[in-house]
Amino acid sequence: MIRVACLGSSSTAGRGQAFDWIGELQQRPQNRELRMLNFGRGGDLAFNALDRVREVVACCPQLVVVWIGANDVLAEVFPNVRRFFRIAKRLSREPSLPWFRDNLRSLARRLKIESPAVALCSLAPIGEDVASSETTQRTLNQRIAEYSATIRAIAREEGADYIPVYETLNAQMATAPGKVFGPFRFSAFYRDAFRAVVQRKSADEIARINGWRFHTDGVHLNRRGGMLVSELVQRFIDERKPVRSSPGAK
Repeated sequence: MIRVACLGSSSTAGRGQAFDWIGELQQRPQNRELRMLNFGRGGDLAFNALDRVREVVACCPQLVVVWIGANDVLAEVFPNVRRFFRIAKRLSREPSLPWFRDNLRSLARRLKIESPAVALCSLAPIGEDVASSETTQRTLNQRIAEYSATIRAIAREEGADYIPVYETLNAQMATAPGKVFGPFRFSAFYRDAFRAVVQRKSADEIARINGWRFHTDGVHLNRRGGMLVSELVQRFIDERKPVRSSPGAK
């Protein structure tokens, strides 16, 4: 069995209003030799993911996928998110791009020592108007682009694979701009969690209610957006998974 560890935040955990792209990959016939290990934890920043690397290493994965950074962006842009994470996630510093860079670099180096194939994913856009002139959405677009460029640079510097989530989704959204992401309201996320967990609505149903095409809430992806991520990760798996010798091979 080939173990594939996926480390990240709620978009990796794939629960509630976030599409379960790991579960999608696990059920595919071509992945029957894989054991997909989900190390996603809601609200994590790169700082928290680095602290959990030991959990990933302990399962001795042959492949590792890291998708982290959206909460770093949200915490940098929105003061209410920053205040919440400072307490809930016990942050030792104010979130910033340099701190993210340091944490992700350390994370990649540690994983590369332990696993032969590590991939870093760039970030999905937050909001769906990727060329917006609206102040908040423009700031989010700039930060997502900067963080994704940093992820790509670290992957190159540390000899890790790079999964172009940002480039792929950004190109899709650019063809027909969608909703702008405005002020961050925790109440809206709690409402969508209620819809998912209690009312048993799917990510796509929540997306239709909220008026998003690729997201459920402007941050987490629905099936349409999540399937694009699935295909990109599948490509990494197909290219990098160990080749199994046939029983009679010498």
